[in-house]
Amino acid sequence: MKSVRAVLDYFVSGNIQYIFGIPAGSVNAFFDELYDTPSITPIVTKHEGAASYMAAAYAKYSKSLSVCIGSSGPGGTNLVTGAANAMREHLPVLFLTGAVPVSTMGLNASQELDADPIYQSVTKYSKRVDRAEDLLPEIHKAIEIAMTGVPGPVHIAMPIDVQLQQIADTTLPEFPVRKPLLPGDDSISNAVNHLAKAKRGYIFAGQGIRDSVEDVIELAELLNWPIVTSPQAKGLIPDDHPLLKGIFGFAGHEEASQLINDTPTEAVLILGSSLGETATNNYNMNITKDRFTIQVDFDDSVFNRKYPVDVSIHGDIQLSVSSLVTELRNKGFEKKPKASVQKPQTADMVEYNTRNVLASLQEKLPQSTRYTIDIGEFMAYVIHHMDVLHEDSFDINVHFGAMGSGIGSALGAKLADPDRLTVSITGDGCFFMHGMEILTAKEYEIPVLIVVMNNARLGMVHHGHSLQYKRAHDRFNQEPTDICKMADSMGIPSARVEQLEDLTADTIESLTKHQGPAVLEIALVDDNIPPMGDRVKFLSSFGK
Repeated sequence: MKSVRAVLDYFVSGNIQYIFGIPAGSVNAFFDELYDTPSITPIVTKHEGAASYMAAAYAKYSKSLSVCIGSSGPGGTNLVTGAANAMREHLPVLFLTGAVPVSTMGLNASQELDADPIYQSVTKYSKRVDRAEDLLPEIHKAIEIAMTGVPGPVHIAMPIDVQLQQIADTTLPEFPVRKPLLPGDDSISNAVNHLAKAKRGYIFAGQGIRDSVEDVIELAELLNWPIVTSPQAKGLIPDDHPLLKGIFGFAGHEEASQLINDTPTEAVLILGSSLGETATNNYNMNITKDRFTIQVDFDDSVFNRKYPVDVSIHGDIQLSVSSLVTELRNKGFEKKPKASVQKPQTADMVEYNTRNVLASLQEKLPQSTRYTIDIGEFMAYVIHHMDVLHEDSFDINVHFGAMGSGIGSALGAKLADPDRLTVSITGDGCFFMHGMEILTAKEYEIPVLIVVMNNARLGMVHHGHSLQYKRAHDRFNQEPTDICKMADSMGIPSARVEQLEDLTADTIESLTKHQGPAVLEIALVDDNIPPMGDRVKFLSSFGK
């Protein structure tokens, strides 16, 4: 059999359902084998970058390996941003790239690129396979690495001739399954002893708590400690929980900032956060200052990276937090009932602005809606003002911050979780990068609603420059484009909002009932300063 046939058979054994990417000469042998692999659907996108975001979101919400493929040369480089994104989010994605025949390497072959070293800094493992008999073993090894310990992306480059060469019939290796990372008993016991002694503390929660929210809430209730989350963890803790003090970091909340900066506490328990720039309000050292610090993570490289840690617990968050809960209960800790709280509604719902549009949108969509949030000034409003009404309701990629990623993420999330209404909140700048994926959604009948905040400018750049440099270049503005007319030309349902009264329940319902995508364009230039927190102060500090 061809070596690439063995690879497809291996994927079938691992229940791979989708492969995201674009066919081209150097991977045509791979796509040809898909004719005989009906259980795998190729999701042929309009750009490899968007395919990589789809694959990442699919891995996140299916809780399984995802596969993404691109050609040699430009296809491979277009996937690199998505690989870097998956690396930051600890998502197991196998990136496959074609390569020129081994015999023509170094001879300036068409689309020649030595992709292996390019991917090494943004994946857990990267390898070019130059022998057909090594292709399946190397892909198996890469997937094992992707699924082991801290999940993450991997990359294999496949020369054309290697894919096509015949190999002996082979027994398929067993498809890897990630094994739980168990925390050490001593570290759990040590942490519990300190938690039990601390009279006042707080929990700092990052996106790593995604699969252990109930345990985290129970832990907070046992300790009676307030919870602060990072922006990436937006959507995980319900806003009406009485212990939630809001978001700290980019576009965060004053109550969370006051807790960290001004409220005396003896200890802090950090759960599932790498304590990066956007999560820590530009590395604010008050997070751990004069506090006994316990950090829980499955990635031991985050311990003592920037913030000194007194007790580190290396293990899966769910297992670690569950163990902490069990031990605290054994020590006699019990939950103290608290009534849920309602967020005060202070916004004036008359002005046509970003905050009011988002509030009106959320009011008219089901509470269970999942929002994938792109990168732009609207993102700050989402983080700061939109309510968390349902579990795992926001996907915010502020960690790596790739414009256009929220569009591909919506498609990948919907494929992984088809019963959940999925809405991408994006901007015109992001849409012009990856908005053509609405055609992908149409062709595959993926029902997602793309909400485009159209202000005819690079909004976050405009506001950032205005605040930091007291001026903004005229070229940050763009020629106004009617995105609904673009959607209409592609046969995609759409509606355009030019005033708050246009955003009606009937409009929303009409756009979400289709077996395919729809576009809601919000034509709005909002000159209010977005709630970006101390981001501009941090950028302004350089050079002084």
